[in-house]
Amino acid sequence: MSTERRGRLFVALAAIAWSTAGLLQRELTVDTATQTAGRAFFAALGLLAYVVLTERGRTLSAIRAIGLAGLAVAALMAISSASFFVALNHTSVANVLFMQALAPILAAVFGTLIGDPVGRRTWLAMGVAVAGVAVMVGGPGRPTPLGLALSLLMTTSFAAMLVITRHRRDVSMAPATFISQLLVLVVAAPFVSPGTAGPRDVLLLATLGICQIGLGFVLLTIGARLIPAGQVALITLLEIVLGPLWVWLFLAERPSASTLVGGAIVLGAVLVEVTAQPEPPPAPI
Repeated sequence: MSTERRGRLFVALAAIAWSTAGLLQRELTVDTATQTAGRAFFAALGLLAYVVLTERGRTLSAIRAIGLAGLAVAALMAISSASFFVALNHTSVANVLFMQALAPILAAVFGTLIGDPVGRRTWLAMGVAVAGVAVMVGGPGRPTPLGLALSLLMTTSFAAMLVITRHRRDVSMAPATFISQLLVLVVAAPFVSPGTAGPRDVLLLATLGICQIGLGFVLLTIGARLIPAGQVALITLLEIVLGPLWVWLFLAERPSASTLVGGAIVLGAVLVEVTAQPEPPPAPI
């Protein structure tokens, strides 16, 4: 398997892990702050365990090796995650998802500016995917100024994080993902209600933190070093498509016809990108 195909596979697996969030979160009985802090706590534990195991006694050296770029990645991850949750309280889910679909375009633009452009096929797939998300959610609508600002912050920070990870592909950013979850935990911790979490909630939060967030971030940091940032962001749109599918399959919540049609369009665009032969990179600007 070529390097590019391995990168696509890792990112696709990351999107599959992230897409289980809605299915698992539906079963939680704790408030949003406790959910956020609980997920971050278990994600940090899982990510730290991964770094310790993979670095084999060089954990501190690996953390120091990320440098300023890694600290920027950690901050941008935390900002993207936090702004996503807050944006949902100030605008519709449709608006947030539509802005999320613009992340591949932003990542491709940022990547092109620093000499890591994507091919024509990827640009075309991005356009088709954005159209598919528009069919799924009904377009961007009219968000409030705060909701729009938070959605833009979410999308921009995620795209910038991918570009930095790709640019510093000589360094593993797994320690940065660990730091990002510590940041989320520190911010959310003052607002938690730990007494409201029963054993089932703790088990679900551990699953969300270790398997959904932690594993997803590990797979992302591996894949994002192998392919351009625009491709990475495009493939992560699988999360938007698969999330409603899991809820339909396991909780019998049938999605609307527009969700199914739009999801099929996005899935088709991503599959074409994932399965196609690697394109020769265009000349950098």
